[in-house]
Amino acid sequence: MAEDTATSGVSGEEPAPQPPDVNFAEYFHEARPRTLRHRARVRSTVRRRSVAQDGPASGENPVYVSWLLAQSMLGHADELARQFSGQGSMWQNPFASPGPRHAVETASVWFTAYPISLITRPGVSFLGALGDEELWQAFETIGIEGVHTGPVKRAGGLSGWQPTPSVDGHFDRISNEIDPVFGTEDEFRGMCATATWHGGTIIDDVVPGHTGKGPDFRLAELAYGDYPGIYHMVEIEPADWGTLPDVPPGRDSVNLDAATEEALEKAGYIVGRLQRVIFFREGVKETNWSVTGEVTGVDGVVRRWVYLHYFKDGQPSVNWLDPTFAGMRMVMGDALHSLADLGSGALRLDANGFLGVEKSAGGMPGWSEGHPLSEAANHLIASMVRKVGGFTFQELNLTVDDIKVTSEAGADLSYDFINRPAYHHALATSDTEFLRLTLRTALDLGVDPASLVHALQNHDELTYELVHWTAGHATELFAFRGEEITGGELADTIRRDLCDHLAGPDVPYNLIFTTNGIACTTATVIAASLGITALDDITPDDVDRIRRVHLLLVMFNAFQPGVFALSGWDLLGMLTLPPEQVSDLLASGDTRWISRPAHDLMGHSPGADRSSAGMPRGRSLYGPLPDQLTDETSFARQMQAILAVRKHSGVATARQIDVPDVAHRGLLVMVHALDDGRTQATVLNFADEHVDAAVRSDHFEPGSQVVDLFSGETVGTVDDLNGFRVDMTPFRATAVVLEAPPVEDGA
Repeated sequence: MAEDTATSGVSGEEPAPQPPDVNFAEYFHEARPRTLRHRARVRSTVRRRSVAQDGPASGENPVYVSWLLAQSMLGHADELARQFSGQGSMWQNPFASPGPRHAVETASVWFTAYPISLITRPGVSFLGALGDEELWQAFETIGIEGVHTGPVKRAGGLSGWQPTPSVDGHFDRISNEIDPVFGTEDEFRGMCATATWHGGTIIDDVVPGHTGKGPDFRLAELAYGDYPGIYHMVEIEPADWGTLPDVPPGRDSVNLDAATEEALEKAGYIVGRLQRVIFFREGVKETNWSVTGEVTGVDGVVRRWVYLHYFKDGQPSVNWLDPTFAGMRMVMGDALHSLADLGSGALRLDANGFLGVEKSAGGMPGWSEGHPLSEAANHLIASMVRKVGGFTFQELNLTVDDIKVTSEAGADLSYDFINRPAYHHALATSDTEFLRLTLRTALDLGVDPASLVHALQNHDELTYELVHWTAGHATELFAFRGEEITGGELADTIRRDLCDHLAGPDVPYNLIFTTNGIACTTATVIAASLGITALDDITPDDVDRIRRVHLLLVMFNAFQPGVFALSGWDLLGMLTLPPEQVSDLLASGDTRWISRPAHDLMGHSPGADRSSAGMPRGRSLYGPLPDQLTDETSFARQMQAILAVRKHSGVATARQIDVPDVAHRGLLVMVHALDDGRTQATVLNFADEHVDAAVRSDHFEPGSQVVDLFSGETVGTVDDLNGFRVDMTPFRATAVVLEAPPVEDGA
């Protein structure tokens, strides 16, 4: 984006200000209107064929094969793609370069939904509820401009003719159809229309890294057509079946142990060991590879396949560099269906950092993270989305360096995994040192905060993997707490601090999630930081304190450039579920289910004790939105004021120029250059104590008036040391703008 230029007068000895650099899109499309997101752009909806179920579920039964083909994502994608070929509409939008600020201007405040946790009116589907006029009136009042639905298409798998449930919250997609448990395609289109009427945008999901074990995977097992090319799957010769484990009765695959993985690598079948095993669990998932049982193909040949899955064994990984390019065709078709048929305006790219895998030499793990193929694939997906008028965001918990590289030609926005664990750490320890380090690291490495989605809670755990410090910079030295320590030591320290303060015996309502993070809600992070040991003991005074800190976290995420995102769990102040209420879901070791309580945004079903999907209802500290909007002191009303000032000031599309040192360890200052040339500062106190704060930055011009953005009052003047003072009560946040001093006559 454009470099900062001076707004004051220029002397004869100074170089003239240079015009800002603009990219192709900005030059030729500087005033392009916002797309009417709900308007379908396909000539006709592709109708899926209905094929009766008859006979055995095997490759030797043509009826079964036809039934699979009628439901397959690849087949649907091929039919849909033909409607776009040769059309002038495919050349009306710039697509080569990401446009983070255009995405932010389209929708800068997002509500992130989780379908199975939303309680609706009796008989109303999830999509019907999200398209409700009353809900969108509330969203518009608060300042929410975009809704990320979460995955709503069919997911899970097939066992013969029978569907099997999702193994990962509907991220194991098996069809482009909307899952009836969430609603219908017409309800999705209606939701998009309602959102557009209220100035909003719907954000859907595409899953480029894997599918479930649905029709496409079963056709691949049957060696039908291009389908094996969708996946990283390898046919094992019968002579080598002796090295493979047996598949137990009732299972269709079994995970390989490390010894078998190594044997197959040496035999030239697979890449072998990768950089890490996500969801590692002894006896369940010890490697990223699983093997099928014996499968009779459409040609009558009996085969056994070994396939890659970065995540669970029900999520076979997509191969982005097979000669058939079947995986690419399938994913692109899914994206076009969401954007051009259903009417969404943007897509989240899920787990898109794992789209390339390559064998390494010398016994080293295979190259599977930060691979150039992932970058190329992301570029292709994001470019296709931009070609049809949408934008994309990605969730990549990678090093800051890798996030910088992947964002150069890929997704328009990236999830802020850089600062998310850091602001939780600042709250837990009343010390912003690590948060200042992460903010500065992003700036130093060229990651624009305006390209990030700064979020409160989402459907996952509080992630503290800290990959930047444990992977790419593990041996590099960093200054922290008065000494030089390695990145690996820094990550260990932060992880230990988070676990000590936010989980453990004294905080039984938050649970550790494997090695990735902590299962919690924003409200229970705050409760733990405030020293609350039992959720049942929370008093009305405690609720007031939790709300105050919650608004501090809103200010941190909202009063910097980029998108601000929050969930229903945040809007209602939800607490975690008691583990015994979801014991069956926790049996697999996935503790995140306690942080996904069912909640009723609009208070339409006060008597419901669970969502239609079966999630138990959790406890809300703030109450439903209609009640909050009648109370000027409520969380929603106070956040509304914050978001209104944010929008008026233009901080969402500003440039972050400084994260200065502070005189008190609980303080954080972020300095931004606004589009109108003024300097803005966000000041936050993460400590539970009063601070008379001295705020200084080389970007503050002496003599400037310090104006409070909320009250409009002048609250100080920048002194000759480039600073001003502000009174910061516990957990207070404020935002000011600096008005340049008047030019004296004759100057």
